[in-house]
Amino acid sequence: MKLKRLLAVAAIGALALGGSAACGKSKLDEKAKDDAKNAGAYTIVKNPKFAAGSTMEKLYKAKHIKIGVKFDQPGIGYKNPTSGKIEGFDVEVGKYVAGQLGLDYNNQKQVEFVETVSKNRETFLENGTVDLVIASYSITPERKQLVGFAGPYYETGQDLLIRKADKDKIKSPQDLAGKKVCSVTGSTPLANIEKNYPKAKPVALAQYSDCVTQLQNSTVDVLTTDGAILLGYAASDPEHLMVVGKPFSTEKYGIGMAKDRNDLRGFVNDKLDAAFKDGHWKKAYDLTLGKSGSDAPNPPTLDRY
Repeated sequence: MKLKRLLAVAAIGALALGGSAACGKSKLDEKAKDDAKNAGAYTIVKNPKFAAGSTMEKLYKAKHIKIGVKFDQPGIGYKNPTSGKIEGFDVEVGKYVAGQLGLDYNNQKQVEFVETVSKNRETFLENGTVDLVIASYSITPERKQLVGFAGPYYETGQDLLIRKADKDKIKSPQDLAGKKVCSVTGSTPLANIEKNYPKAKPVALAQYSDCVTQLQNSTVDVLTTDGAILLGYAASDPEHLMVVGKPFSTEKYGIGMAKDRNDLRGFVNDKLDAAFKDGHWKKAYDLTLGKSGSDAPNPPTLDRY
C-alpha cells in the first residue's frame, strides 16, 4: 500500500478507531454536526488585560501568533489531504491557548499553524519562525537547556508499529536486535532506541509518514514513536499494520517557546491548569484522540520549574 492511500483514509480511519462501518449515514451526519458545533467551542477572551511590554501583550496587539504543529500525525497534528484543514489534539490545544490570548483561532490571519518537524522545533523557536511549538514535543532535560516549556499537557509512552505479518517475530523492544527501526530525526524515541537497544538498526527519516511508507514496503521493520501517533497509523491500514507490546517509556508533551519567555510560560501553564479543571482539555481530547473510542485520561501534573 502506498502513502497516497494512507493519506486518503487517515482523516477517517485515524480519528475513528472505535467506529463501525455499519454505523450508517445518519450517525455519520449526526457526528459531523456535533463536530461542527464543538469545533469552535473554546473561549476567545475579549479585550484581555496583559502587563505592559509582556509577551502576551505583544502577541495580542500584533493580532497574530504562529504555532508550530506536525502535519503528518493523524489524531495529533495532521493536514487533511481532502479538506486541507489542519487538525488533531495538538491543534485543538493551540486553538485554546490562542483564544486565551484574545486571538480568533478561526481567523488564519490571527492564528497561523506552521508545519514543524522534529528536527527543526528548537531552531524554529530560537529564530522566531514560530511563537509556540505544540508538536508531540516531549519535555526532556536536554531540551530545557535550549527552549522553555509549559505543561505537560499530555502524557503517553513509546510503542512499536509493525507489519501484521511479523507479529510472531516482533512483540516487544527485546525483539529489535538486527531489525531496522525507523523514527524521525531528532526525536526522543529514536534516541531511546540508540541508547537502550544498541543491537537494533536505527533509521532516521524526516517524517513519520516516510517511516510508514518504508514499513509498508518492507524497507524497515518497525516504526517507533509515541503510542497515540502509532494508533492513528495502524487504524489507517488495519489490514497490514498493528501496534504491539506495552509502552516502554513515558513521554510528557509540552508547549515549547523561546527560553527567555518566562512570562508566556507562566501564562500558558495557568491556562492549561484552568483547561484541566473546566473541561476544555477534555473537549480537545474528545474531538480528536477520543474518537479512537478511548476515554480522556486524567490530565497530567504541570511542571512549574
